[in-house]
Parts: sequence; C-alpha cells; structure tokens
Amino acid sequence: MDPEDLALAVPMGATPTANGVTFRVWAPHAASVAVAGTFNGWSADADPLASEGAGVWAAEVAGAAIGDEYKLVLVDGAGAILRRNDPYARSLTSSVGNCVVAETDFAWTESGYSTPPWNEWVIYELYVGSFAFDPQSPSGRGTFRTVIGKLDYLKDLGVNVIEVMAAGEFPWDHSWGYNQSYMFAIEHLYGGPNGFRQLVDAAHQRGIAVVFDVVYNHVGPNDLDLWRFDGWSEGDGGGIYFYNDGRRTTPWGDTRPDYGRPEVRRYLLDNALRWLERRQVDGLRWDATGWIRNVYGTNDDPAHDLPDGWSLMQEINEEIRARQPWKMSIAEDMQDSPWLVKPVSEQGAGFDAQWGAGFVHPIRRAVVPPEDAGRDMFAVRDAIAQTFAGNAFARVVYTESHDEDANGHSRVPEEIWPGNAGSYFSQKRSTLGAALVLTAPGIPMLFQGQEFLADRFFDDGVELDWTKAERYAGIVDLYRELIRLRKNGRGTTRGLCGQGVHVHHVNDRDKAIAFHRWDRGGAGDDVVVLANLANVAYGAYRIGMPRAGLWRVRFNGDWRGYSPDFGDHPSFDTLASPGERDGMPCWAEIGIGPYTAIVLSQ
Repeated sequence: MDPEDLALAVPMGATPTANGVTFRVWAPHAASVAVAGTFNGWSADADPLASEGAGVWAAEVAGAAIGDEYKLVLVDGAGAILRRNDPYARSLTSSVGNCVVAETDFAWTESGYSTPPWNEWVIYELYVGSFAFDPQSPSGRGTFRTVIGKLDYLKDLGVNVIEVMAAGEFPWDHSWGYNQSYMFAIEHLYGGPNGFRQLVDAAHQRGIAVVFDVVYNHVGPNDLDLWRFDGWSEGDGGGIYFYNDGRRTTPWGDTRPDYGRPEVRRYLLDNALRWLERRQVDGLRWDATGWIRNVYGTNDDPAHDLPDGWSLMQEINEEIRARQPWKMSIAEDMQDSPWLVKPVSEQGAGFDAQWGAGFVHPIRRAVVPPEDAGRDMFAVRDAIAQTFAGNAFARVVYTESHDEDANGHSRVPEEIWPGNAGSYFSQKRSTLGAALVLTAPGIPMLFQGQEFLADRFFDDGVELDWTKAERYAGIVDLYRELIRLRKNGRGTTRGLCGQGVHVHHVNDRDKAIAFHRWDRGGAGDDVVVLANLANVAYGAYRIGMPRAGLWRVRFNGDWRGYSPDFGDHPSFDTLASPGERDGMPCWAEIGIGPYTAIVLSQ
C-alpha cells in the first residue's frame, strides 16, 4: 500500500480501540519497533509492532488504555536501541517525559454555533501563559481555564475571534510556543488536549471563534525526538523528518521539515486537520510562512525557493477548502506578496488572508513619534487603501501583536511615551491607531491588553495587569464602541463590513486624512472616517462627502467619556452640500479634536 494511502486509511499514533490501543508509527530505517509503557511494565520487547510495509509499523495492544504512558522502542540498522516519543503523540507528561494515550472523544456542549462571517471578524490575539495567571497551575502561569474565565469579558468587549498563540508541547515550562517539540500534543501545563477543547467549547458557547497558531517552518529544536528518529541521517542532518542538506537551515535551528517527503507532508496535513476537525478550531494562523517557501524567508529569490514548501501550503489550503470552506487559513508572511492569497488555481498559495505588514509598520510610524511634522500621510493613505487580490478582507490589520510589541519594541502607548503609557499623548495616539485598525479595510486584530493601555513590552512571564481594565474603563469603552461600529452593531455602519474603500482626502501639511467605506452604499451603509494626526483642533474642517444630506457622528475619539484627559472637542452632526471636493460630489465641514478620529454615516 502507498504510504500516503496507508496514513489516510488508519490513523498514526496511539488510537484507543474497543480492545485496547493501536500504535502506528513511520520508521523506515528501523530494524524493529516495539512499544513500552505502564501497561507492560515498560518492557522493551513485550509488545512488538509488525511491519505493514512502506516503513510503517503497527500493532494493537490489548492491555493498553486511555491514560497509559508509553514510549516507542526502535532498534536501528546498527543494533542501537532508541527510545522515542511518538511523533503523533497527542499528550505528554512533558517535552522530556512520556507520551500519554489520549482520549479521542470529547463531550462538546455548544449547540447552534457557526463561525462568524469573515467580514465581521474582530480578532483578539492572546498568549495563554500570561493572559491571566492560574494559582492552581504547577507553573503559576496562565492556563486554558483562566482564559475561559475571561471569555465573558471578551464577549462584552465585542470580540468574536480569539487567536491563541502556539501551544503545542514545548521545552521547559515557559515559552511563546513557537519552538514546539511535539505539534500534535498540547502543552500539558496549559491543560492538555481536553483543556484546550474545553476552551474551544466555552468560546463557541459565547459565539467566539478560535484561531490557532501552527508552526510548520521548523520544529524544536530542543527536546526533539523527531531528530534522527529511526537512527538514519545524511551527514549531520536530522533524518527522515527533515531536510538533510542546506535547505534544513532556519533562524531557529536546522530543523526545517522535508516538505518533499510524502510522509512528512502527510504529517503536517494531518496536524492541520486535527486542529480544525478534532479540536474544532475555526482557523489556523501559519507562523512565518516565508521560511516554508524560501530557505531564507525572502521574496524574489528563486535560487533559494522551496517549491515543495509552496506546494505543501497549496495542498493543505485546498484540503481545508474542500472539507471545511468556512474556516480561515491565515499566513504570517510579513512581506505582502499577493501570491500568498491568490487561489491555487491561479498558482497562489491559497491562503484566505495574511498579516498586513503594509499596514502595521506605516501606521505605527505615524502614531508613535512625538513630532507631527514627520508623519507621512501618503504612507498612511497607502496603508489604509491596500488590498490583496482585490479583496479587502484578505489581510489582517493591527498596530499591536506579540511580535510588534517585543523583539526590541514595546506596546504602542509605551513607545509613544516610554515609562508613561497612561499619558495623554499615549492615550490619544494609540487609540487613534486603533480607530484606523477598526475602520480600515481588512480583518482587525487587537493584542491582549491593548484595550486598556497595557504597557512595557510583551513579556511572557508577566501577567496582564487587569486592574487597568478598571483604571482605564473609558478607553475600554472606546474600543467597545469601535468594535460595535466595525461589526455594524447599531445598523448604521454596514460599509465597514464592505469591500469598498476610497481614500479621498490626504492633507500632508496639516496631517489629516479621510476615507470612504461602503458595502452597497446608501443610508446606514456609506461611512466616512476623518482622522487628525496632528496636535491641533479644528472648528470646521472641510472634506469631500459621497452624498448630500445629514451625516451623523457615530464616534468621536476625543469624547471626555472615554478619558478625563481628552478635550471633548465638539464634533457635531453635519450637513453635506452639493459641490465637488476631493473628487467627491459633495462637501461638509466638521469639528475635530487633536489626535482624533471621527466616524460619520447617514
């Protein structure tokens, strides 16, 4: 039987059956394979696996059961005994511990749930380990249980998607998770596989989708039993799961998977499908896809491209689309190549969206520096107007993420005024950036604590200061109102869910910009956003408008109800009159405060 057909026919790893547990593993260079565990006194030869051909070994062990610990015992071609953890292990005692036979069934309780429409998504990225500490955890850090405890808060905020940073079993007790050693397992200190499914279930009960970060550009490199798994390698390479030549090198270790081997491709596809189908997540965010498609993670470098990596992304995305087309596949590529989000039929990689490097960097450059003169409004225009493949929702837009808020950078309020993230300027310009995130075309994303001015840099060992949610309750309200408008929660801003965008007013001298958003157009649909990126207020700022008549102010980012430090500059409803301005058929005048965005609709 072809190895790919075999993997499709019967699951790899440890599968509970009516009579025990079936163990199945791919080890083409092993002379023999057995399984040792708590069910046989850790005997290295009591339960041998039989060869099924194509390098696959399997056996049903009658004495084994859910909860048993085990390891695979391989004998390589030279007679050496190798004790390995299962590459498909779904649970481990730790990254240097033993595999655990995991339950395959879970009592899902949510009913009537459906994934929100993509054009209404508002993502909230979070890191389990620091989102909210769990005093009951052996590590004292966060767990899936403490995330569940904050879901009602997120629902009240208006968030309808959480993105969970990578949580495959990783070395040590603390990590961002992008150095996973076992991608099928779930970090035991967070709560393991059932703890994760409880989180997904609880989120779905509240109408919140879950996106999970997967890492296919490298594995480990620590605590990595995949390394020379069955004893074979070429030179100093990593063996059957990895490239054994120059293609193996990544910034994180020489552990790039061999995307050309059918069994490795199947391993990665099986992993994607497990998260989506068995763990019921609503989408995947792929970490650093540049290093899947190119040895050095770059564009326009055909000599170092990885065609097998490109075709792997196509294959997995096509499989997801064929099986569960309502679930989203997001690339974190950070080079804005439109080919990532083009359909496979057009030779694209087939992703539904990608993180928008062309948004986050110019918007941060526009709101962080202290001097207004340096703000490039044409760069802001391009950031707002950018789309991929003509699809406004083929990019994820944000000003904060785990990467942007670390790696030598800090949270936006902290960068605006180091050591004083609660200052007037930090409040004003960080929320101005957030207003652009939540009104520009794209899928908006917030990073944990952004909505209450989280300070410093992202540190995975420091719990979010939840007292700030009360201290800056008005800022939280500001985010809540922007999210409500973004999802057309009041029935007056449908254009923010639409494809249409036209940046029609760019004033680089006075640092103001205005843009028009629409779905089908008309009252309750057309939206105009005016943003003032200067420390000056205007009593009557004139811009072009798409339609005549009364335009109501749906949001004023200078309202004192959001912060006692704000100026409460009047931005009243305004009448648009016929007369060309900014390429629009009408014009209107409106007041606007410093470092403020206002949202208008009819």
